Amino acid sequence: MDRPPARARRDRHGRGLRGRLVPPGVPLSRSRAEQFDDLVLDAVEALERRWEKELAGVEFAVEDVPWVDHSSPDEVVLDADVLDDGSVPLARVLPGHREGGTEHPPRIIVYRRPLEIRAHDRDDLADLVRDVVVDQVAVLLGRDPEEIDPTG
Repeated sequence: MDRPPARARRDRHGRGLRGRLVPPGVPLSRSRAEQFDDLVLDAVEALERRWEKELAGVEFAVEDVPWVDHSSPDEVVLDADVLDDGSVPLARVLPGHREGGTEHPPRIIVYRRPLEIRAHDRDDLADLVRDVVVDQVAVLLGRDPEEIDPTG
């Protein structure tokens, strides 16, 4: 006995399986974290055009939130290499160093959530990210932020 070909299964409401609502490649298909990464990359690329030699080997990273040492909860002391806003770190510079025969390059870490919370909209976030990256590059290079990005 021949059976008719099996039809695609549908859920109990008669609808088929749902796929992505937004096709890949459309800006809405990117997560907030991916969009934030793009903002940091845009800021870094703009600076690397002018400071290519000085920024060669510098690593840029994005973390969701700053790591906090809870061993001394009474007082939060931020190092001089931390850019903060009301004791909440926004970014950090880790200078290059040598440890156990391994060379660690300088690193600038931008914290996503504290910056997103301070921004009113996407344009404000882009400006804030650019300002923070410029400030951290200025700290790393020992220069004034206006010298790093005269347009800022």
